[in-house]
Amino acid sequence: MRGAWFAAVACAAAAGLNGCQWAAPLVAGTPTGAAVPPGLRVEGVPPVPLSLVRQAAPYTELRGHTVVDWHPTKREMLVSHRAPDATTAQLYRLSNPLDQPQALTHGADPVTRARYEPLAGRYVVFERASGGSEVTQLYRLDAPGAEPVALTTPDERHALLTWLNTRSELIHASVPLDRTADGGSRAQVNTTLWLLDPQHPDRRRRLAVLPGSGWYATRTSRDDRWLALGRHRSANASEIWLLDLSSGERRRVLPGTADPAPMQATHAPLDFSADGRYLYLLTDRHGEFRELARLEIANGRLERISHDTPWDITEASLSHDDREVVALANVAGRRELRRYSTATLAPLPAPDLPVGSLAALRHHRVSGELALVVTHARSPGQVWSAEPGRSAQAWTQPSVPAGLDTASFTEQQVVRWKSFDGLEISGLLTMPPPRHTGRRPVLVHIHGGPEAQASVGFLGRTQYYAQELGVAIVQPNVRGSSGFGKRFLTLDNGRQREDAARDIGALLDWIATQPQLDPTRVLVSGGSYGGYMALAVAARYPERIVGAIDVVGISHFLTFLKNTESYRRDLRRVEYGDEREPGMAEFLDRISPLTQAHRITRPLMVVQGRNDPRVPYTEAEQIVARVRANGTAAWYLRADDEGHGFARQDNQDYQFWATVLFMQHTLLR
Repeated sequence: MRGAWFAAVACAAAAGLNGCQWAAPLVAGTPTGAAVPPGLRVEGVPPVPLSLVRQAAPYTELRGHTVVDWHPTKREMLVSHRAPDATTAQLYRLSNPLDQPQALTHGADPVTRARYEPLAGRYVVFERASGGSEVTQLYRLDAPGAEPVALTTPDERHALLTWLNTRSELIHASVPLDRTADGGSRAQVNTTLWLLDPQHPDRRRRLAVLPGSGWYATRTSRDDRWLALGRHRSANASEIWLLDLSSGERRRVLPGTADPAPMQATHAPLDFSADGRYLYLLTDRHGEFRELARLEIANGRLERISHDTPWDITEASLSHDDREVVALANVAGRRELRRYSTATLAPLPAPDLPVGSLAALRHHRVSGELALVVTHARSPGQVWSAEPGRSAQAWTQPSVPAGLDTASFTEQQVVRWKSFDGLEISGLLTMPPPRHTGRRPVLVHIHGGPEAQASVGFLGRTQYYAQELGVAIVQPNVRGSSGFGKRFLTLDNGRQREDAARDIGALLDWIATQPQLDPTRVLVSGGSYGGYMALAVAARYPERIVGAIDVVGISHFLTFLKNTESYRRDLRRVEYGDEREPGMAEFLDRISPLTQAHRITRPLMVVQGRNDPRVPYTEAEQIVARVRANGTAAWYLRADDEGHGFARQDNQDYQFWATVLFMQHTLLR
């Protein structure tokens, strides 16, 4: 199947989209449609016409890159990318700007996170999980083409945290899995920290056992005495701890002992200053938004750095020479660069960078050169580097099939409306090009999380809906989304859950007032929490939509909380409600889409990975069965080699084609 498909893309690249005369089908299949990928279960979906596959092919081959790590001594880096002959994103070495990337890993499972051995870059350690299970394991790769060496055992989930500064040993975390527990579930999950020499994995040493989940680590102090730990308790409450690596003792530094208890604020560690005097961090304790700050460890004095920016700081990087700290500010969904002097904490001029939204900041350990990713509406992610006083330099070139004019892709625009209670809600609107006239059908696509945000950037294959089908796309940031302040983040918690669905009801009212949008043709979709929202909207407003698409979404909160992996359960209870509390189980049952399934009367499409540890596949199976029993059409895709969303190219493609068919059956009639 893949060989014929790649040949078609090559033809499109060589001759332009309309220049190929197909002598054979674009993909293997039957006269009635494209072949279904192995491992993908398809129910209720009509055959995918080969004509659709041909037309959509360029949109499935829009590929960018992301920076993974700098080499510690050389001016070269690791990037992650999906090549034309690969089914998933893999790891590549880039020796010079715009060089041909050298493949380091391969296989059916993606590799997007890795680190060089920190002293000389002698080898790479990377994470990989099998079949979308998220049971990540650590591997050592000694050279391109070499067989990776397994460093961990598959009976636990492992995460690469950081390296020591003085020797080639790394710290990783392990959490147990439900499948290794008696009865298939755990009442208590602890996080274990390990010190590991990747060349002698059998000699690993346990550093600490931390109670519960939600723990992570960022950096060690330069003398390797302290490890900075973060503990995520909820979207609105987190802590910073310091772990003594020699004794294993830990102490909480934020919130401090003088802070009110309990303090509802987030604190996230970043890095230590070179002299060990300060710990740089992110916190929203001073207001609605997350700021860059630093803690003087000896006396607990906290200094604010980015208080001049009334937006969340999403990430930051401290240069190894300790002269500057660079941060990304989430300005209305677009991430912009901010630079500060560590000597004065004053803003510094930002480097001249291409237009776009930024991500993945990485300082080179020796030169201080900054690597980052730039993305915008007309281009997939592109890796750039920047140094003060020098022009930015491109390291990668996005892959865009010949004949596809991404310059015509429409920019997203911010739109706003008032919800039922007067709260202002915003979203991003992508309109079709002007050749599509009249009032346009609308796809309302809701992000996951719910502590996430629809932000500006490249829409990838979603642009096909606007460019070729003439569909307007609205990406709402309902209450509970991040990026709009910590109060806004809490407005959907617990018993306020249905208010987020009512925000979509208000959006439907707004659509009816827009002369360019057709309120009689609205399709709602979403992934993860967005999948739940799509189901909730389908049950609450069936007469106002033409259908719904649920991708790995929750259909019943009680079965979800029972079956999600135990290392996630307590954090999800904070968000959705603790079913053990009086009355909460009844509330969660009542508002769940499965309970309200009799009200879902419009066609439904459900997409699910069999190995999903977050939202178990049973959430999809039960809503499909219930909706069908009520006489409503339900299309169903379930991949046995996927988890929380599809990662393999063949599965992604089939999901995309099926989505277009679903639109044609519902939205475009």
